[in-house]
Amino acid sequence: MDYVISLLGPLSNGALVTLKLFVITLVLSVPLGLALALARISPFKWLSRLVEGYIWLMRGTPLMLQLLFIYFALPFVPVVGVRLPDFPAAVVAFALNYAAYFAEIFRAGIQSVDRGQYEGAKVLGLSYGQTMRRIVLPQMIRTILPPVSNETITLVKDTSLIYVLALNDLLRAARGIVQRDFTTTPFVVAAAFYLIMTLVLTWGFNRLEKRYAKYDA
Repeated sequence: MDYVISLLGPLSNGALVTLKLFVITLVLSVPLGLALALARISPFKWLSRLVEGYIWLMRGTPLMLQLLFIYFALPFVPVVGVRLPDFPAAVVAFALNYAAYFAEIFRAGIQSVDRGQYEGAKVLGLSYGQTMRRIVLPQMIRTILPPVSNETITLVKDTSLIYVLALNDLLRAARGIVQRDFTTTPFVVAAAFYLIMTLVLTWGFNRLEKRYAKYDA
């Protein structure tokens, strides 16, 4: 038991790196995903096609490849040529990748709202922005909660991919101790950390789903 307790300190430090990446990714990718979704359904065909291509690219290639590209290859891209430190590179890769997934979830949610709602808003004289903000987006939230919950939980687990950039996240911290002490106990403790994080998220989204279920007809 003393050994397990001694693991909590270094693994907690790794968990903080994991949580930091998780929170920053959510803060950046959710609004970016919403903007992409609105652009995807916009009447401007060139914009819709452009966003469609972006989403196809980000969903069609592995997140780890995108991580490696932004960290190692971006400095050699003509015109761009930016070298990002390891953690900012991870944030950019995760935010761009998850924004693509959130964009498709948001698009499906927006398009699930009955067309009569748009026509009713038009009769009331609401602008496009007012219709989205006051009528469509509030209804969309109820629809998208389950898939957003899944993506959010997946994000927690995907953060372990940053080991390729030598960032000392929870999993890498556990692996370092395993190699040092020749025991798999740190992996078990790390699994407990991940399970606690996903348990909190599951509980939070369940509460939100129950809250919005009250407004079902």
